[in-house]
Amino acid sequence: MNNTSAQSTASTVFIHSLIFLFPFLLLITRFGVGLCSFAFLITALVTWRRGWPGLQRHLTEVRPVLVAFAATLLLALLLGVLSGDGRLRDLEKPFRMLAASTVMLTVLASRPSRKALWWGLIAGSVAGAAFIAYQRWGLGLERPGGLINSITFGDIMLCMALMCLAGTLDFAGRSAIWPGLGALAGLIGSIASGTRGGWVAIIFAAVLLVRYGHVLRGRLRKGLALLALALVVSTYFIPQTGARERIDEGISDVQHYFNGGPSYTSVGIRLELWRSALQLIERHPLLGASIPTVKREMEELVSSGRVHPYVLEFEHFHNDILQALVFGGVAGLLAWGATLVVPFLFFRRQLHHSAELNAPALAGMLLVLSYFSFGLTEVIFWSVRSNMFYAMMLFLLAGLSLNAKEKAR
Repeated sequence: MNNTSAQSTASTVFIHSLIFLFPFLLLITRFGVGLCSFAFLITALVTWRRGWPGLQRHLTEVRPVLVAFAATLLLALLLGVLSGDGRLRDLEKPFRMLAASTVMLTVLASRPSRKALWWGLIAGSVAGAAFIAYQRWGLGLERPGGLINSITFGDIMLCMALMCLAGTLDFAGRSAIWPGLGALAGLIGSIASGTRGGWVAIIFAAVLLVRYGHVLRGRLRKGLALLALALVVSTYFIPQTGARERIDEGISDVQHYFNGGPSYTSVGIRLELWRSALQLIERHPLLGASIPTVKREMEELVSSGRVHPYVLEFEHFHNDILQALVFGGVAGLLAWGATLVVPFLFFRRQLHHSAELNAPALAGMLLVLSYFSFGLTEVIFWSVRSNMFYAMMLFLLAGLSLNAKEKAR
């Protein structure tokens, strides 16, 4: 083997290993996301001469996605300059999310096999489920969250489970059982975390899979999808999962809140935070307010008796839409919304082109729908880890979709 072949083999092994490790390390290490994002960035700089022509060929298709993430960064910069009271520190997440586009450039340059991603999602789902199941039923923790908080852990596990279902399209015959195993593991991990708000994503996913049910070719794939749904439903009737207790608590919390009873409950706190957010939005509807301003005005609402004092204990408003409006106004909502709507439309267009594109495009749509669903009861874009998983996975799937499109020509 000559040096050129050896280098090519080493490069192929490296990029496939990197793609595999990204979802595998996500939930079981503290360094996984940072390490992989840095590795993708360096790889993109090294291979940009091969990746740049591919990006230029598809620039018309992918430009709106890049513009959406760039607009979020520019708005954060503008608000930081205008306010002058600390908003510039909010640049990290939008900057890193835009920089995640280097993942797409790497994929366009290297043209890796999609199997590396699916196996990484399968392994990551199984490892995450084993980790959280040990914490829940081994250590007896009521709301385990691995190395992060339980809500984010459960949401990401559910997202990985849904993408594994899309991955079954790239596995022929009975081998589709492997991504099916990953999907079941992801659901088990989500259930073990005790997270319930994120289950709204299952409803959206079911609608999407019914709409594009023809892509789930074969009885095995459709059977796996039905089995996953049956698993979620069955948790309500299994006391050990705690699902029934959590759902019943949620219903009771809503009744108490609106009937003047105790409101310091999981759902009651959210409702009070949402009520507080709406009052703040009225004061700064166009561009929102900075963190110091929001804190000061929240204290004013508490001192005037318009909201409960416990709202000051929480860092965010448990809803991505309200969070965007409070801190960015209508402009912030439009910018945040674009990072969901524009990628979703991109993946939908890819899904209609060819059967060859179905797996990454369908996974991309499920990723976006999942994050939107999670954001209805949580600020899923709060942590850097969650932000980077969304952006890196989105651009990874976009690159795989574009590569598949060229291969199908």
